[in-house]
Amino acid sequence: MARDESPSRGHRESGSVTLQDIAAHAGVSRATVSLVLRASPLVAERTRAKVQRSIKSLGYVYNRGAAALRGSRTSTLGVVVYDIANPFFGTMVAGIDAALSRQGYVAFLANSEDSPERQQRFLERMREHRVDALLLCPAEGTSPTLIETLTEWKMPCIQVLRHIGAPPFDYAGTDFRYGVCLAMDHLVGLGHQRIAYLGGHIEHSATQERWQGYRDALERHDLGYQRLLRAKVTRRNGFELIQQLMAESPPPTAVVCHNDLVAFGAMLGLKRMGLVPGRDCAVIGTDDVEEAALSDPALTSVATHPYAIGEEAARLALRRIAHPDGAREQVVLSPQLKIRDSCGASLAASSRLAPTL
Repeated sequence: MARDESPSRGHRESGSVTLQDIAAHAGVSRATVSLVLRASPLVAERTRAKVQRSIKSLGYVYNRGAAALRGSRTSTLGVVVYDIANPFFGTMVAGIDAALSRQGYVAFLANSEDSPERQQRFLERMREHRVDALLLCPAEGTSPTLIETLTEWKMPCIQVLRHIGAPPFDYAGTDFRYGVCLAMDHLVGLGHQRIAYLGGHIEHSATQERWQGYRDALERHDLGYQRLLRAKVTRRNGFELIQQLMAESPPPTAVVCHNDLVAFGAMLGLKRMGLVPGRDCAVIGTDDVEEAALSDPALTSVATHPYAIGEEAARLALRRIAHPDGAREQVVLSPQLKIRDSCGASLAASSRLAPTL
């Protein structure tokens, strides 16, 4: 009696399964299987799903390294950020992953910790792995010549949130200056005249844009009080800075914070002093991470749309891969102010606030 030696019965080792075996199992051509493995958009979704089921059934493992030697793309991107512990970046990376996965791409994630040397090591490793493009949030102190180096490597680079050098370059981010202006305008509208700015000690583009927004608002509203305290953008620094500020004479009546982490720390610091955020001092954060709406009191925050920034950055990368010589693009999203209890809007009419302004 003849034995069935077909791959579908599992007699063939997964390493010896061929594209022709998959094609026969799925009832499609070998060329179609190849297109599915290369995540080509030319394959109908129904056919793609059928081929992928056959691949799984036969236990086929795609040797992407060997395929990279035969072709010019690896369907991988490098992503380098500077603070993966910040929930903002977790959300942004989720947006990147969502946009990439729809096109069959995966990302390699690295955390530079704002070290140009550490960043350089990651970039060299990503070059070795032949990533098709790079999403880079440049570390502080990154030389503008890095972009030239990446160009020499023929590695498309989309700068994210921060940027180095002068245009033209591909970039995805938010309008940080306008976001601070939104917060300042709202606080002035509530009657505040002594507004401090907390956080940001590294003078990269995103910090400079925030500081410029603060100074522009002071000038536009003709406010004489100016307190811009440079510090790392952590809860602890927010906790310490607000206590320092509230001990001054006169103290501020409101603070705008570099990010939500600083704002959370500032609210904890106010509570430690027996003060009530939103009543004794208004607090506004930046980024509108998920915790903002759940904090006590709920944090007013400038939404910078990290998930959407991630999606846009990934789309820019995919367009650059497809059209290496196309015009450079900058996608700058407009922030929104999410008004909650910490800015004291509900207490604006209260006479308790008036004497301190």
